[in-house]
Amino acid sequence: MQTLLSRRTMIAAAALPLLVRPGLLSAAEPDLSAVHDLTGGAVPIGPAERARRLSRAQALMKANGIGAILIEPGSSMVYFTGVRWGRSERLTAAILPVEGEPCIVTPFFEEPSVRETLAVPAEVRVWQEDQNPLGVVAGFLRDRKLTGRPVGIEETARFFAFDGLHRAMPGVRLVSANPVVRGCRMIKTPAEIALMQLATDVTMAAYRWVHPRVEAGMTGAEIGALMNAATRKLGGSPEFSMALVGEASAYPHGSKQVHRVADGQVVLMDCGCTVQGYQSDVSRSWVHGTASAEQRKVWDTVARGQQVAHGAARIGAPAGSIDDAVRRFYESQGYGPDYRLPGLSHRTGHGIGMDGHEPVNLVRGEATPLAPGMCFSNEPGLYLPGKFGIRLEDCFHMTEAGPVWFSTPPRSIEAPIG
Repeated sequence: MQTLLSRRTMIAAAALPLLVRPGLLSAAEPDLSAVHDLTGGAVPIGPAERARRLSRAQALMKANGIGAILIEPGSSMVYFTGVRWGRSERLTAAILPVEGEPCIVTPFFEEPSVRETLAVPAEVRVWQEDQNPLGVVAGFLRDRKLTGRPVGIEETARFFAFDGLHRAMPGVRLVSANPVVRGCRMIKTPAEIALMQLATDVTMAAYRWVHPRVEAGMTGAEIGALMNAATRKLGGSPEFSMALVGEASAYPHGSKQVHRVADGQVVLMDCGCTVQGYQSDVSRSWVHGTASAEQRKVWDTVARGQQVAHGAARIGAPAGSIDDAVRRFYESQGYGPDYRLPGLSHRTGHGIGMDGHEPVNLVRGEATPLAPGMCFSNEPGLYLPGKFGIRLEDCFHMTEAGPVWFSTPPRSIEAPIG
Protein backbone atom coordinates (compact mmCIF):
# COMPACT_ATOMS: atom_id res chain seq x y z
CA MET A 1 0.00 0.00 0.00
CA GLN A 2 2.27 2.70 -1.23
CA THR A 3 1.48 6.36 -1.74
CA LEU A 4 4.15 6.85 -4.38
CA LEU A 5 3.26 6.46 -8.05
CA SER A 6 4.28 3.10 -9.42
CA ARG A 7 6.27 2.87 -12.64
CA ARG A 8 3.34 1.41 -14.52
CA THR A 9 1.08 4.22 -13.24
CA MET A 10 3.51 6.78 -14.65
CA ILE A 11 3.70 4.93 -17.95
CA ALA A 12 -0.09 4.77 -18.15
CA ALA A 13 -0.32 8.48 -17.35
CA ALA A 14 1.70 9.22 -20.45
CA ALA A 15 -1.26 8.02 -22.50
CA LEU A 16 -3.65 10.63 -21.10
CA PRO A 17 -2.88 13.40 -23.62
CA LEU A 18 -3.93 10.98 -26.33
CA LEU A 19 -7.46 10.99 -25.01
CA VAL A 20 -7.98 14.42 -26.52
CA ARG A 21 -6.56 13.55 -29.91
CA PRO A 22 -9.53 13.99 -32.23
CA GLY A 23 -8.42 11.37 -34.74
CA LEU A 24 -8.08 8.60 -32.20
CA LEU A 25 -11.26 8.88 -30.20
CA SER A 26 -13.50 10.13 -32.97
CA ALA A 27 -12.74 6.91 -34.79
CA ALA A 28 -13.57 4.95 -31.66
CA GLU A 29 -16.84 6.72 -30.84
CA PRO A 30 -19.10 4.65 -33.13
CA ASP A 31 -17.85 1.46 -31.49
CA LEU A 32 -18.02 2.90 -27.98
CA SER A 33 -21.64 3.84 -28.52
CA ALA A 34 -22.45 0.12 -28.38
CA VAL A 35 -20.54 -0.35 -25.10
CA HIS A 36 -22.74 -0.19 -22.01
CA ASP A 37 -22.16 0.44 -18.31
CA LEU A 38 -21.81 -2.83 -16.39
CA THR A 39 -21.77 -1.27 -12.93
CA GLY A 40 -25.37 -0.12 -12.48
CA GLY A 41 -26.01 -2.90 -9.97
CA ALA A 42 -22.87 -2.29 -7.91
CA VAL A 43 -23.66 -2.34 -4.18
CA PRO A 44 -21.43 0.04 -2.21
CA ILE A 45 -20.08 -0.85 1.20
CA GLY A 46 -22.83 0.03 3.68
CA PRO A 47 -23.10 1.04 7.35
CA ALA A 48 -23.51 -2.52 8.65
CA GLU A 49 -20.31 -3.67 6.96
CA ARG A 50 -18.38 -0.67 8.27
CA ALA A 51 -19.66 -1.38 11.78
CA ARG A 52 -18.40 -4.96 11.50
CA ARG A 53 -15.01 -3.65 10.39
CA LEU A 54 -14.70 -1.46 13.48
CA SER A 55 -15.81 -4.33 15.70
CA ARG A 56 -13.21 -6.62 14.12
CA ALA A 57 -10.50 -3.97 14.51
CA GLN A 58 -11.34 -3.46 18.16
CA ALA A 59 -11.26 -7.21 18.80
CA LEU A 60 -7.81 -7.39 17.20
CA MET A 61 -6.65 -4.41 19.27
CA LYS A 62 -7.70 -6.20 22.45
CA ALA A 63 -6.01 -9.40 21.32
CA ASN A 64 -2.76 -7.54 20.60
CA GLY A 65 -2.78 -5.22 23.61
CA ILE A 66 -3.20 -2.05 21.52
CA GLY A 67 -5.20 0.89 22.89
CA ALA A 68 -5.80 2.76 19.63
CA ILE A 69 -4.53 3.04 16.07
CA LEU A 70 -3.73 6.14 14.06
CA ILE A 71 -4.42 6.23 10.32
CA GLU A 72 -3.58 8.92 7.78
CA PRO A 73 -5.67 9.53 4.60
CA GLY A 74 -5.63 6.72 2.09
CA SER A 75 -7.36 3.42 1.51
CA SER A 76 -7.25 2.35 5.16
CA MET A 77 -9.00 5.54 6.25
CA VAL A 78 -11.66 4.95 3.59
CA TYR A 79 -11.94 1.31 4.67
CA PHE A 80 -12.70 2.10 8.30
CA THR A 81 -14.41 5.53 8.15
CA GLY A 82 -15.39 6.30 4.56
CA VAL A 83 -13.42 9.56 4.67
CA ARG A 84 -11.80 10.27 1.31
CA TRP A 85 -9.08 12.83 1.80
CA GLY A 86 -5.65 13.69 0.45
CA ARG A 87 -2.41 13.92 2.38
CA SER A 88 -0.75 17.30 2.84
CA GLU A 89 1.41 19.05 5.41
CA ARG A 90 -1.81 19.62 7.41
CA LEU A 91 -2.64 16.46 9.33
CA THR A 92 -5.99 14.78 8.96
CA ALA A 93 -6.10 11.48 10.83
CA ALA A 94 -8.50 8.84 12.04
CA ILE A 95 -7.99 7.40 15.50
CA LEU A 96 -9.70 4.08 16.19
CA PRO A 97 -9.89 3.39 19.94
CA VAL A 98 -10.11 -0.08 21.44
CA GLU A 99 -13.60 0.84 22.66
CA GLY A 100 -16.16 3.39 21.53
CA GLU A 101 -16.48 5.54 18.44
CA PRO A 102 -13.55 6.66 16.28
CA CYS A 103 -12.30 10.22 16.11
CA ILE A 104 -11.36 12.25 13.05
CA VAL A 105 -8.79 15.00 13.66
CA THR A 106 -8.68 17.62 10.90
CA PRO A 107 -8.02 21.33 10.33
CA PHE A 108 -10.91 23.56 11.45
CA PHE A 109 -11.55 24.93 7.96
CA GLU A 110 -11.62 21.43 6.45
CA GLU A 111 -14.23 19.95 8.80
CA PRO A 112 -17.27 20.52 6.55
CA SER A 113 -15.52 18.90 3.59
CA VAL A 114 -14.25 15.97 5.65
CA ARG A 115 -17.74 15.30 6.98
CA GLU A 116 -19.07 14.92 3.42
CA THR A 117 -17.62 11.42 3.11
CA LEU A 118 -17.61 10.38 6.78
CA ALA A 119 -19.63 7.14 6.77
CA VAL A 120 -19.51 6.02 10.41
CA PRO A 121 -20.55 7.54 13.75
CA ALA A 122 -17.47 9.42 14.91
CA GLU A 123 -16.31 12.36 16.94
CA VAL A 124 -14.61 15.12 14.94
CA ARG A 125 -11.96 17.25 16.64
CA VAL A 126 -10.46 20.21 14.83
CA TRP A 127 -7.23 22.13 15.13
CA GLN A 128 -6.45 25.72 14.21
CA GLU A 129 -3.50 26.78 12.06
CA ASP A 130 -1.47 27.83 15.12
CA GLN A 131 -2.07 24.53 16.96
CA ASN A 132 -0.25 21.20 17.01
CA PRO A 133 -2.59 18.58 15.47
CA LEU A 134 -0.78 15.75 17.26
CA GLY A 135 -1.59 17.54 20.50
CA VAL A 136 -5.27 17.19 19.54
CA VAL A 137 -4.73 13.47 18.90
CA ALA A 138 -3.04 13.16 22.29
CA GLY A 139 -5.97 14.98 23.91
CA PHE A 140 -8.43 12.47 22.48
CA LEU A 141 -6.34 9.57 23.78
CA ARG A 142 -6.11 11.16 27.23
CA ASP A 143 -9.87 11.74 27.31
CA ARG A 144 -10.44 8.07 26.43
CA LYS A 145 -7.93 7.05 29.15
CA LEU A 146 -5.69 5.33 26.62
CA THR A 147 -2.39 7.03 27.39
CA GLY A 148 -1.06 3.99 29.22
CA ARG A 149 -1.60 1.60 26.30
CA PRO A 150 0.44 1.19 23.10
CA VAL A 151 -0.75 3.16 20.09
CA GLY A 152 -0.58 1.45 16.71
CA ILE A 153 0.59 3.45 13.69
CA GLU A 154 -0.77 2.36 10.28
CA GLU A 155 2.16 1.32 8.10
CA THR A 156 1.87 4.07 5.47
CA ALA A 157 1.67 6.95 7.97
CA ARG A 158 4.40 9.55 7.55
CA PHE A 159 7.22 10.02 10.02
CA PHE A 160 6.06 13.48 11.13
CA ALA A 161 2.83 11.93 12.47
CA PHE A 162 4.76 9.22 14.33
CA ASP A 163 7.33 11.67 15.68
CA GLY A 164 4.75 14.34 16.51
CA LEU A 165 2.64 11.94 18.56
CA HIS A 166 5.71 10.72 20.40
CA ARG A 167 6.59 14.33 21.28
CA ALA A 168 3.02 15.15 22.31
CA MET A 169 2.85 12.06 24.55
CA PRO A 170 6.30 11.45 26.06
CA GLY A 171 6.64 7.86 27.14
CA VAL A 172 3.89 6.54 24.86
CA ARG A 173 4.73 3.24 23.22
CA LEU A 174 4.17 3.43 19.47
CA VAL A 175 3.82 0.10 17.68
CA SER A 176 2.86 -1.25 14.28
CA ALA A 177 -0.87 -1.34 13.54
CA ASN A 178 -0.34 -4.19 11.06
CA PRO A 179 -1.92 -6.85 13.31
CA VAL A 180 -5.11 -4.78 13.26
CA VAL A 181 -5.20 -3.17 9.81
CA ARG A 182 -3.84 -6.15 7.91
CA GLY A 183 -5.89 -8.46 10.09
CA CYS A 184 -9.01 -6.73 8.80
CA ARG A 185 -8.16 -5.75 5.23
CA MET A 186 -6.44 -8.95 4.11
CA ILE A 187 -9.64 -10.96 4.60
CA LYS A 188 -12.22 -9.77 2.09
CA THR A 189 -15.93 -10.14 2.77
CA PRO A 190 -18.48 -11.28 0.17
CA ALA A 191 -19.43 -7.63 -0.44
CA GLU A 192 -15.81 -6.73 -1.21
CA ILE A 193 -15.30 -9.76 -3.43
CA ALA A 194 -18.46 -8.87 -5.38
CA LEU A 195 -17.06 -5.41 -6.14
CA MET A 196 -13.70 -6.86 -7.16
CA GLN A 197 -15.52 -9.29 -9.44
CA LEU A 198 -17.40 -6.42 -11.05
CA ALA A 199 -14.18 -4.45 -11.57
CA THR A 200 -12.65 -7.51 -13.23
CA ASP A 201 -15.72 -7.95 -15.43
CA VAL A 202 -15.29 -4.34 -16.61
CA THR A 203 -11.60 -4.89 -17.40
CA MET A 204 -12.29 -8.08 -19.31
CA ALA A 205 -15.08 -6.44 -21.32
CA ALA A 206 -12.71 -3.59 -22.17
CA TYR A 207 -10.07 -6.10 -23.31
CA ARG A 208 -12.61 -7.79 -25.55
CA TRP A 209 -13.41 -4.43 -27.13
CA VAL A 210 -9.79 -3.31 -27.52
CA HIS A 211 -8.13 -6.51 -28.75
CA PRO A 212 -9.65 -6.60 -32.27
CA ARG A 213 -8.95 -2.88 -32.68
CA VAL A 214 -5.18 -3.12 -32.18
CA GLU A 215 -3.60 -2.38 -35.57
CA ALA A 216 -0.15 -2.24 -37.08
CA GLY A 217 1.54 1.10 -36.43
CA MET A 218 -0.14 1.75 -33.08
CA THR A 219 1.99 2.65 -30.07
CA GLY A 220 1.50 1.30 -26.59
CA ALA A 221 0.20 4.69 -25.45
CA GLU A 222 -2.48 4.67 -28.15
CA ILE A 223 -3.61 1.19 -27.19
CA GLY A 224 -3.74 2.22 -23.53
CA ALA A 225 -5.87 5.24 -24.40
CA LEU A 226 -8.40 3.01 -26.14
CA MET A 227 -8.47 0.77 -23.06
CA ASN A 228 -9.13 3.74 -20.79
CA ALA A 229 -11.95 4.99 -23.02
CA ALA A 230 -13.64 1.58 -23.05
CA THR A 231 -13.20 1.14 -19.30
CA ARG A 232 -14.88 4.46 -18.55
CA LYS A 233 -17.82 3.68 -20.84
CA LEU A 234 -18.22 0.32 -19.09
CA GLY A 235 -18.48 2.09 -15.71
CA GLY A 236 -15.00 1.59 -14.28
CA SER A 237 -12.47 4.20 -13.24
CA PRO A 238 -9.16 3.37 -15.00
CA GLU A 239 -6.24 2.83 -12.64
CA PHE A 240 -3.62 1.88 -15.22
CA SER A 241 -3.64 0.78 -18.85
CA MET A 242 -0.14 -0.26 -19.85
CA ALA A 243 0.57 -1.70 -23.29
CA LEU A 244 4.10 -2.87 -24.09
CA VAL A 245 4.99 -3.60 -27.70
CA GLY A 246 7.83 -5.73 -29.06
CA GLU A 247 11.08 -5.62 -27.11
CA ALA A 248 9.46 -3.40 -24.46
CA SER A 249 7.47 -6.44 -23.32
CA ALA A 250 10.75 -8.03 -22.14
CA TYR A 251 10.87 -5.48 -19.29
CA PRO A 252 7.98 -5.96 -16.84
CA HIS A 253 7.09 -2.26 -16.64
CA GLY A 254 8.29 -1.27 -20.10
CA SER A 255 10.78 1.12 -21.64
CA LYS A 256 11.05 4.79 -22.54
CA GLN A 257 11.51 3.77 -26.16
CA VAL A 258 8.46 4.06 -28.44
CA HIS A 259 7.61 0.78 -30.16
CA ARG A 260 4.92 0.29 -32.79
CA VAL A 261 2.80 -2.75 -33.44
CA ALA A 262 4.02 -4.84 -36.37
CA ASP A 263 3.62 -8.38 -37.62
CA GLY A 264 5.32 -10.84 -35.31
CA GLN A 265 5.51 -8.37 -32.39
CA VAL A 266 4.32 -9.24 -28.89
CA VAL A 267 1.70 -6.96 -27.35
CA LEU A 268 1.63 -7.22 -23.54
CA MET A 269 -1.14 -5.34 -21.75
CA ASP A 270 -1.48 -4.86 -17.98
CA CYS A 271 -4.69 -3.06 -17.03
CA GLY A 272 -6.96 -2.47 -14.08
CA CYS A 273 -9.81 -0.30 -12.91
CA THR A 274 -11.75 0.60 -9.78
CA VAL A 275 -15.44 0.03 -9.05
CA GLN A 276 -16.78 1.46 -5.79
CA GLY A 277 -13.23 1.62 -4.44
CA TYR A 278 -12.16 -1.95 -5.33
CA GLN A 279 -9.66 -2.86 -8.00
CA SER A 280 -9.01 -5.31 -10.81
CA ASP A 281 -5.65 -6.29 -12.31
CA VAL A 282 -5.46 -8.38 -15.50
CA SER A 283 -2.61 -8.91 -17.96
CA ARG A 284 -2.85 -10.37 -21.44
CA SER A 285 -0.17 -11.09 -24.06
CA TRP A 286 -0.47 -12.00 -27.71
CA VAL A 287 1.40 -11.74 -30.99
CA HIS A 288 0.18 -9.40 -33.72
CA GLY A 289 0.06 -11.50 -36.86
CA THR A 290 2.02 -14.74 -36.84
CA ALA A 291 3.70 -16.04 -33.69
CA SER A 292 7.13 -17.65 -33.87
CA ALA A 293 7.80 -21.07 -32.39
CA GLU A 294 9.72 -19.42 -29.54
CA GLN A 295 6.91 -16.97 -28.76
CA ARG A 296 4.39 -19.80 -28.75
CA LYS A 297 6.55 -21.93 -26.46
CA VAL A 298 7.03 -19.11 -23.94
CA TRP A 299 3.30 -18.26 -23.99
CA ASP A 300 2.38 -21.90 -23.33
CA THR A 301 4.94 -22.15 -20.53
CA VAL A 302 3.56 -19.05 -18.80
CA ALA A 303 0.02 -20.41 -19.11
CA ARG A 304 1.23 -23.58 -17.43
CA GLY A 305 3.02 -21.50 -14.78
CA GLN A 306 -0.29 -19.86 -13.88
CA GLN A 307 -1.85 -23.27 -13.36
CA VAL A 308 1.11 -24.41 -11.23
CA ALA A 309 0.57 -21.36 -9.01
CA HIS A 310 -3.17 -21.98 -8.87
CA GLY A 311 -2.61 -25.60 -7.87
CA ALA A 312 -0.26 -24.60 -5.06
CA ALA A 313 -2.76 -22.17 -3.51
CA ARG A 314 -4.26 -24.13 -0.63
CA ILE A 315 -5.69 -23.03 2.71
CA GLY A 316 -2.93 -22.98 5.32
CA ALA A 317 -0.06 -23.03 2.82
CA PRO A 318 2.54 -20.27 3.27
CA ALA A 319 2.01 -17.55 0.66
CA GLY A 320 5.63 -17.91 -0.43
CA SER A 321 5.15 -21.57 -1.30
CA ILE A 322 3.21 -20.55 -4.43
CA ASP A 323 6.21 -18.61 -5.70
CA ASP A 324 8.46 -21.57 -4.85
CA ALA A 325 6.30 -23.96 -6.90
CA VAL A 326 6.39 -21.70 -9.95
CA ARG A 327 10.18 -21.27 -9.80
CA ARG A 328 10.71 -25.01 -9.54
CA PHE A 329 8.60 -25.51 -12.64
CA TYR A 330 10.32 -22.75 -14.62
CA GLU A 331 13.73 -24.06 -13.68
CA SER A 332 12.69 -27.49 -15.01
CA GLN A 333 11.92 -25.75 -18.30
CA GLY A 334 15.35 -24.11 -18.51
CA TYR A 335 14.52 -20.66 -17.11
CA GLY A 336 16.17 -18.92 -14.18
CA PRO A 337 17.14 -20.24 -11.74
CA ASP A 338 15.71 -18.00 -9.05
CA TYR A 339 15.18 -14.46 -10.35
CA ARG A 340 17.71 -14.69 -13.17
CA LEU A 341 16.88 -13.91 -16.77
CA PRO A 342 15.64 -15.24 -19.07
CA GLY A 343 13.03 -16.20 -16.51
CA LEU A 344 10.71 -14.74 -13.89
CA SER A 345 12.37 -11.66 -12.40
CA HIS A 346 9.52 -10.58 -10.09
CA ARG A 347 7.25 -12.18 -7.51
CA THR A 348 4.50 -14.51 -8.66
CA GLY A 349 1.75 -12.29 -7.29
CA HIS A 350 0.59 -9.62 -4.85
CA GLY A 351 -2.37 -8.99 -2.62
CA ILE A 352 -5.16 -6.86 -4.08
CA GLY A 353 -8.30 -5.14 -2.86
CA MET A 354 -8.87 -1.41 -2.41
CA ASP A 355 -5.25 -0.97 -3.48
CA GLY A 356 -3.81 -2.59 -6.58
CA HIS A 357 -0.92 -3.88 -4.47
CA GLU A 358 -1.68 -4.91 -0.90
CA PRO A 359 0.00 -7.18 1.65
CA VAL A 360 0.89 -9.95 1.46
CA ASN A 361 2.81 -11.02 -1.64
CA LEU A 362 3.25 -14.39 -3.28
CA VAL A 363 7.01 -14.19 -2.94
CA ARG A 364 9.79 -16.39 -1.60
CA GLY A 365 10.00 -16.39 2.18
CA GLU A 366 6.48 -15.02 2.86
CA ALA A 367 5.24 -17.23 5.69
CA THR A 368 1.71 -15.85 6.07
CA PRO A 369 -0.68 -18.80 5.70
CA LEU A 370 -3.38 -18.57 3.06
CA ALA A 371 -6.88 -18.10 4.50
CA PRO A 372 -10.39 -17.78 3.08
CA GLY A 373 -11.06 -14.25 1.81
CA MET A 374 -7.48 -13.46 0.82
CA CYS A 375 -7.13 -12.11 -2.72
CA PHE A 376 -4.05 -12.23 -4.96
CA SER A 377 -2.80 -11.73 -8.47
CA ASN A 378 -1.34 -14.74 -10.29
CA GLU A 379 1.18 -13.40 -12.83
CA PRO A 380 4.28 -15.59 -13.32
CA GLY A 381 5.61 -13.88 -16.46
CA LEU A 382 8.68 -14.91 -18.43
CA TYR A 383 11.04 -12.27 -19.83
CA LEU A 384 13.71 -12.67 -22.50
CA PRO A 385 15.79 -9.45 -22.54
CA GLY A 386 16.34 -8.06 -26.03
CA LYS A 387 13.52 -10.18 -27.43
CA PHE A 388 10.10 -10.14 -25.76
CA GLY A 389 8.20 -11.05 -22.63
CA ILE A 390 4.93 -12.83 -21.90
CA ARG A 391 2.76 -12.11 -18.86
CA LEU A 392 -0.65 -13.58 -18.16
CA GLU A 393 -2.27 -12.26 -15.01
CA ASP A 394 -5.54 -13.24 -13.40
CA CYS A 395 -6.56 -12.61 -9.81
CA PHE A 396 -8.15 -15.11 -7.45
CA HIS A 397 -9.66 -15.25 -3.99
CA MET A 398 -9.23 -18.04 -1.48
CA THR A 399 -12.15 -20.16 -0.28
CA GLU A 400 -12.29 -23.18 2.00
CA ALA A 401 -12.34 -25.31 -1.16
CA GLY A 402 -9.34 -23.56 -2.68
CA PRO A 403 -8.70 -20.64 -5.06
CA VAL A 404 -11.44 -19.17 -7.25
CA TRP A 405 -10.58 -17.04 -10.29
CA PHE A 406 -11.93 -13.54 -10.76
CA SER A 407 -11.10 -13.87 -14.47
CA THR A 408 -10.55 -17.05 -16.42
CA PRO A 409 -7.04 -17.49 -17.85
CA PRO A 410 -6.90 -17.51 -21.65
CA ARG A 411 -6.91 -20.80 -23.52
CA SER A 412 -4.20 -20.22 -26.13
CA ILE A 413 -2.06 -17.66 -27.90
CA GLU A 414 -4.69 -17.66 -30.67
CA ALA A 415 -7.42 -16.81 -28.13
CA PRO A 416 -5.46 -14.57 -25.73
CA ILE A 417 -8.31 -12.65 -24.10
CA GLY A 418 -10.65 -15.40 -22.90
